[in-house]
Amino acid sequence: MSAAVPSPGAQGGEQADERVDVVVVGGGIGGLTAARTLARRGLRVVVLEADALPGGPVRGGTFPTLPQVPVDVGVESYAARGTAVTELAEQLGLDVVTPAAAQAWGYAAGRTFPLPKAGILGIPSVPWAADVRQAIGWPGVLRASLDRVLPARFADTSSLGTLVRSRLGTRVADRLVTLVAAGVHSATLDTLDVDAVAPGLLDAFRREGSLSRAVASQRRDAPAGSAVRGIDGGIHAIIEAIVGELNAAAEGWAEGWADGATGPRDGLAGEALAGAGVRVGHRVTGITRDGDTWRVTSTTRGHDVTLATPRLVAATPAVAPLLAGVVGAEAPTPAPGAPIALVALLLDAPELDATPRGTGMLIAPDAAGTPGAVAGVAAKAFTHATAKWPWLADRIRVAAGPGVHVVRLSYGRLGDGTVDPDVDRATHDASTLLGVPLDGRVRDHLVQRWDGSLPPPTPAYRAALGGFCDAVGTTDGLAVVGGWIAGTGLASIVTHAQSAVAEL
Repeated sequence: MSAAVPSPGAQGGEQADERVDVVVVGGGIGGLTAARTLARRGLRVVVLEADALPGGPVRGGTFPTLPQVPVDVGVESYAARGTAVTELAEQLGLDVVTPAAAQAWGYAAGRTFPLPKAGILGIPSVPWAADVRQAIGWPGVLRASLDRVLPARFADTSSLGTLVRSRLGTRVADRLVTLVAAGVHSATLDTLDVDAVAPGLLDAFRREGSLSRAVASQRRDAPAGSAVRGIDGGIHAIIEAIVGELNAAAEGWAEGWADGATGPRDGLAGEALAGAGVRVGHRVTGITRDGDTWRVTSTTRGHDVTLATPRLVAATPAVAPLLAGVVGAEAPTPAPGAPIALVALLLDAPELDATPRGTGMLIAPDAAGTPGAVAGVAAKAFTHATAKWPWLADRIRVAAGPGVHVVRLSYGRLGDGTVDPDVDRATHDASTLLGVPLDGRVRDHLVQRWDGSLPPPTPAYRAALGGFCDAVGTTDGLAVVGGWIAGTGLASIVTHAQSAVAEL
């Protein structure tokens, strides 16, 4: 990954405010997309990221014994709806790929079954389809089929859980939607806002009068093939490519001004030549406004750095309290997210060439709400990464030889408390889920934790956010982007970030 450009304030001594064209606070995919969009207009952009690495949950890692093959240790795919992410990847010179066609599996109510393919977030488009019947049984099919005849007024749209239960029944909610939606968002269905997790679904329901028909209509409008896409090299390659572009642009600005080149349209870049680009380890502690100028103060390595700019992009909810006094409205505080841990295992297991669980498996919580839906298994999701992504299988085979596989296990549900799986726990869970003994066959492993950093998009939070966004919309030189505003998923976040800064 391209290194962050050093900041002038980190060198010690008194410094005048550094003036730039744009300051973006938050280096996740939303902030980086906004920064790139603005930089392509010829503006000098600084991204301030508090963490040691940009990207947030879009992150890559390497096994210590296999550093030549990076793997995703966070987000690994994006929804195929829309074109924003695909176009962004192609502009960055990255190859968009589709996952293998192998079946994914689910486990709920004591049974293992292939996950139905024709659905959205586990909501089936055809309630009586054979794969749906295998998951929910005939009683579930009969109840779910009522969705096609119930008047549209018989729907509770206050959350994803209430919507699915009111239209399709509890078996669809508990055995299918909980697997997919709650697994992805690490929250219960009743805490998930429909518009945030399934954009356009409510509009389609109101138009079609049936939830399953609404899903079918959205599936018809989606690109042919898989509902998700990936990147050859991993989704994290998007972050690395954007950071590389921004830091290269920063170096170009410094060189251009050293050669006497003219600056952007408002001339701010000429007043300080220290690099722009992406600066990690910068925790923003203060935001003020004087006329048309924002002043953003960050702390890094014991020093304060202040940037002056006419344009500010807030790309993290952590900065919202600092904006309240300026915009005249407070942003709601998101509910704490579940503690998440992801364990990736590098396995010497030729038996997995047969992909016994296809591309992976989602595990429902049991009736008591604890994570052990399969006896003795704590994981909520399992991905056979080398079965799902042919590019990864090819690179692992070249680097490590035949019969070597990568699997990922995800841990943590809302209310679980501290999640701390180790390699032994993950190996046991993978063995149980795959039906293949894996003790003594782990070549290497990685652990990545996200401690409450992925708050669920609850209906209450989404409703309260409206007033804050309205206030932001009337404040010149300010935009807010990121999952806390746009909802979850790369497709939503990238599309929103590009549009939010279009007129900034």
